[in-house]
Amino acid sequence: MKDKASLLLAILILFVIFVIFCNPIAMVGVGQRGVKVTLGKVSPKSYSEGIHFVTPFISKIKVMNVKTQKISMSTDVYTKDSQQARISYVVNYNLMPQYVHQMYREVGMDYLNTILMPAIEGTIKDVIGKWNAQDLVANREKATKEILVKLYDHLQDNYINISDFQMTAINYSDVFERAIEEKVKAEQEALKAKNKTVQIEEEAKQKIISAEAEAKSMRIRATALTQNKALVEYEAVQKWNGKLPEYLMGNTIPFLNLQTKK
Repeated sequence: MKDKASLLLAILILFVIFVIFCNPIAMVGVGQRGVKVTLGKVSPKSYSEGIHFVTPFISKIKVMNVKTQKISMSTDVYTKDSQQARISYVVNYNLMPQYVHQMYREVGMDYLNTILMPAIEGTIKDVIGKWNAQDLVANREKATKEILVKLYDHLQDNYINISDFQMTAINYSDVFERAIEEKVKAEQEALKAKNKTVQIEEEAKQKIISAEAEAKSMRIRATALTQNKALVEYEAVQKWNGKLPEYLMGNTIPFLNLQTKK
């Protein structure tokens, strides 16, 4: 029994040594894909999460990340009107799981610096170069969307999926930013002055209309009074306070035109 136990222990020890030194087991973790390479030849498929066996000294599995990853960077570009700008941005991307083996075969592990970053930098410069500096600030969302669409279309053919792109900041030189602020301030002052002028003109028009209406009313009243003597007396009565004057010149009582019956 002791000999049998010793034999089993020896076998177990040899197996552990074999596993440690020969490593026939490969582990692909969560959010990863494996690429099997046998004597320098890449397998025609990607290996999913889990344990995989390989032939020691002949095959090995390269593990690549397929989770969504984020890049936060800044780059210097020139606008259409030759203003230098520093663009800060964030990109979310992931390697397409089903094409991991092809990425490894065609590019290798460092696809970030070989494909992704050059595509991002080139697309940003291309799109920003279509805008004048001041217009870019007002149309940042539109420029951001254009960059995202271009990156998505371009990198699909390179086995990379772009899920989001955000332009987080646009920074110009201090001199140019001051010039923009002064221009905006001048435009605001000009608009304020224009609005004031419109207000004054409108008030003047209203006064003219009011004066014309009053003059027309006076003409009508004057014509009516001229043509109707009784109306003159009526107007006088309308303005009389009801008291007789204390001193009268003559025997005539104002406003009263009495006729006696015979």
